[in-house]
Amino acid sequence: MNMLFAETLRKLRKEKGLSQIQLGKLMFVNNSTITRWESGTRQPDAAMITRLARVLGVDVGMLLTTVAVSDESPNIIIVDDNKVVISESMYVLEEVVPSATITGFNWPQEAIEYAKTTPVDLAILDIEMGTASGLNLCHALLEINPGTRVVYLTAFPDYALNAWDTDACGFIVKPLTPESVRRQLKKLHCSFSMGGADA
Repeated sequence: MNMLFAETLRKLRKEKGLSQIQLGKLMFVNNSTITRWESGTRQPDAAMITRLARVLGVDVGMLLTTVAVSDESPNIIIVDDNKVVISESMYVLEEVVPSATITGFNWPQEAIEYAKTTPVDLAILDIEMGTASGLNLCHALLEINPGTRVVYLTAFPDYALNAWDTDACGFIVKPLTPESVRRQLKKLHCSFSMGGADA
């Protein structure tokens, strides 16, 4: 356990007047991730430390000196240009995969930079993100780590044919629901520990 980082984060969060829930929303991570960081049972990677520094208004170097990167649970990312979709989907994912570190991104490039430093086990990608394409993001993520499982999340079922031309593993029509996530994880034969009544 790295209690130095845990205590530093807790102190900085309180100085900002933020609850764990509020910090989680600003960071686009699930609430249990903040709890684990502050209890010393988990530590963020370099990309998350950079984001924390921005959110908390502190020097990234100061945070980096207090943490050593460690990862024991599956990493799941969700990329969508709609922040509401990210927030709602993260609650669903937290329910279904309580052991996971779940991180949301509004911009594909942020997800790519994150994937370069942190192995991504499952990527849930919106297909149409303004001028950006989830199809292109899928290719980029798989170039970084061919073991990443990619599932598309979209409001437009007509995209399904184009989606299957990539190396994606699955396709979910919005909104994300616990049932749709469980179905996809079972199809992908994921070893993630699933929570909830239907697990």
